[in-house]
Amino acid sequence: MTGNGDDAASFLYLLGCLVLVASAFLARRIPIAQGLKLALAWVLIFGAAFVAFTLKDDFAALGRRVIGESASQGQTNGPGQALRIRKSEDGHFWAIATIDGTPVRFLIDSGATVTSLSAETARRAGIEPSGGMPTLVETANGIVHAERARIAELAVGDIRRRDLPVHISEAFGRTNVLGMNFLSSLSSWGVEGEWLILEP
Repeated sequence: MTGNGDDAASFLYLLGCLVLVASAFLARRIPIAQGLKLALAWVLIFGAAFVAFTLKDDFAALGRRVIGESASQGQTNGPGQALRIRKSEDGHFWAIATIDGTPVRFLIDSGATVTSLSAETARRAGIEPSGGMPTLVETANGIVHAERARIAELAVGDIRRRDLPVHISEAFGRTNVLGMNFLSSLSSWGVEGEWLILEP
């Protein structure tokens, strides 16, 4: 019922906009042929906006699915099996994980003590800082301030870790880092040729 009510309200809003446009044409006494062309253009514009608004949730879900599927093509594993991640063209290992169900791309960095999230990723995944004093984190660009937080569930392939401590900072830019507090929770991990092998 709520969805039908929203659709009806959107339709009435669209109809009202068209009435306003038509009134403007009449007030300016625009020639009929020109008025019809302009009216058709406005109908198409409002129609496209209406469709985009109505299907915005579907588009968002599709986008998340495409991102997750395209980025995870270089990693494979099954239940109870080792996760294999192919080296990227930039020479690094990148993993697609989910934070409480939200797809997130991570750089795997054994030099990072704690897993880190960009502020943008934290907002998107709904991760809030735990509060308290910020901590100092050493990065490739120097020492930065970061907030402490915890992830309810982090899943990398079929490897899942719960209540994982993380750092959050605007200074991380757009890069998320999977650090040693995740890697050390594994039974083993190592590089074999072009592949990073993570044993659950």
